[in-house]
Amino acid sequence: MKTRQHRLTSQRQLAKATLLFITVLFLLFVEHPRAWPQSETPDPAVERGHKTFQQSCGFCHGLDATGARAPDLVRSPLVAHDVKGDKIGEVIRLGRPDKGMPPLVLAEQQVLDIAAYLHARATEALNSSGVPSKYPLEKLLTGNAEAGKTFFNGAGGCKGCHSPAGDLATIATKYSPVELQSRMLYPGGKHTIAVVTLTSGEQVKGPLAHADDFFSLCATLPVGTGHSRASK
Repeated sequence: MKTRQHRLTSQRQLAKATLLFITVLFLLFVEHPRAWPQSETPDPAVERGHKTFQQSCGFCHGLDATGARAPDLVRSPLVAHDVKGDKIGEVIRLGRPDKGMPPLVLAEQQVLDIAAYLHARATEALNSSGVPSKYPLEKLLTGNAEAGKTFFNGAGGCKGCHSPAGDLATIATKYSPVELQSRMLYPGGKHTIAVVTLTSGEQVKGPLAHADDFFSLCATLPVGTGHSRASK
C-alpha cells in the first residue's frame, strides 16, 4: 500500500515539474519570440542560383562567391549596382575576354537565379558586418592624439587654414570619432586623375569615375576616344 502511494506521489510530482517546465518555456517564447527557432523558407531562385553558380562559376570565383582565381563577387560593385541581372547577365553572356573569362551559354532563368544568389550572398555579408553597439570605441580608433596635434601645427600645415578654436571648434558634435577618422582617411569628393593610353600612343587624361575588381581603371573620357587600357 505504501509503495503504491509513493508511486502516485512521484507521478504527481513529475507531472507538476513537467507542467512547470512547459509553462516556463511558453513564457520565454512570449517574452522573447526571437529566441525561439524560426524556420525560414529558402528562396527557390537563390537555391537554384547557388547550384548553377557552383557548376558554372565556382571554379574561378569560389564555390561561395568569395573569390579564387577570379575576383570576390560578394563585395563586387558590379553586383551591388545590378538590378535583376541587368549587369550580371551582360557579363555572363559576353564574358570578360581581357580578364580571361569566357562567355557562358546559360538560359535566361539561370542568369536570373545566379543574380538572385549573388544578391543574397551580398546581403548576408552586409548583415553580418555590423559593429556591436557595446564594442569598445578605442579598438576602432587608431593613431596618437599628441602626434596628430604636432602634425596639425607643424609639418601638416593644417593650422594655416583651420583652427581647433575656430572652424573646427564644434566638429565633434557633428561627427562621431570613428566617422571623423574615416572622413580624414578617405575624404569624399576627391577624384583621382587617370591617364589612358590609346592604341595610337596618344594619352588622354580624365577623372576616375569607376574602379572595381574587374576593371583596373575606368576614366571619364571625351566622346570618341574609344575603349582602351587605362593606367595610373
